[in-house]
Amino acid sequence: MQDGGSERMDEVQEFRAGLSALCIPNFGQSHFFLVRKQELSPRHIAMIISRLNNFFIAANIVHFIGQIILIFAQNSSMNYLFHFGRYFQFLQQLFSKPEKMSIYWKQLIRETDAFGYGSLGIVTLTSVFMGAVITIQTVYNLLSPLLPMSVVGIVARDSIILEFAPTMISLVLAGKIGSSIASQIGTMRVTEQIDALEIMGINPATYLVLPKIVAAVFILPFIVILSMFLGIAGGYVAGTMAGVISGTDYIQGIQDSFIPYNVTFALIKTVVFAFLITTVSSYHGFYTSGGALEVGESSTKAVVYSSILVLVFDYMLTQLLLT
Repeated sequence: MQDGGSERMDEVQEFRAGLSALCIPNFGQSHFFLVRKQELSPRHIAMIISRLNNFFIAANIVHFIGQIILIFAQNSSMNYLFHFGRYFQFLQQLFSKPEKMSIYWKQLIRETDAFGYGSLGIVTLTSVFMGAVITIQTVYNLLSPLLPMSVVGIVARDSIILEFAPTMISLVLAGKIGSSIASQIGTMRVTEQIDALEIMGINPATYLVLPKIVAAVFILPFIVILSMFLGIAGGYVAGTMAGVISGTDYIQGIQDSFIPYNVTFALIKTVVFAFLITTVSSYHGFYTSGGALEVGESSTKAVVYSSILVLVFDYMLTQLLLT
């Protein structure tokens, strides 16, 4: 009973600390001389200080909300609120103590190679057959004789660029990359390697997760662009080899009424999906407890929740950027 009471008192103290952290006294004064050296006008200095204050206040508000949820949402019916709050605390821990980028350079190269080169096989296979299926299905569903066959190229191109390349490839990579990240970090947690990093004074969240986020956000847009070309090429090969469409009609269709913004929209979605996949998977691995069985459960949760968030944000970004 005494141990439970002491743990509750620790939670209350953390809650009060989170409440007091909402106030950032004299932030502008402490950084005034750093800005003054740039010889800016007082109006610009006030604007910079105001924006910095707003940023840090917002970060502390997120942390404060997470503390409230962690204390009061411990029952199973509000378990999703518990993880929601702890996820934002994990993000704050991730970006609150950035180390020198030179320390992570080797890790960044290694993760970029794993996410990029290591995913080429599954991405190539998925993209080629995806483009082939879209083309053949579009031909057989094109019942009106009034429509030219070049419409097949238009439909295949826009479907691949807008939806199938960024979303389907992200779902595939959520299974490949997400499970790998969760199992890797989860194994380090249950074998107390993360505890050893904390004892050495290293921020484990930044050291383990930040290179993965940077690598995914950097390399996945190139993977998606490659998927677009492979999907369109797969549709061309499948359509011409099956004899359902001529190569001239298909090429005319992919060149007709092309909107460059569609590629930009797809890349924006890819960046968001890359961030979600890496952070959600890292979160589930970072807070793994138990043994090998729990590591497997964390990997499964990472894939499931990453895939759900990819679909949810796919709808939200489409609603925001295309309508």
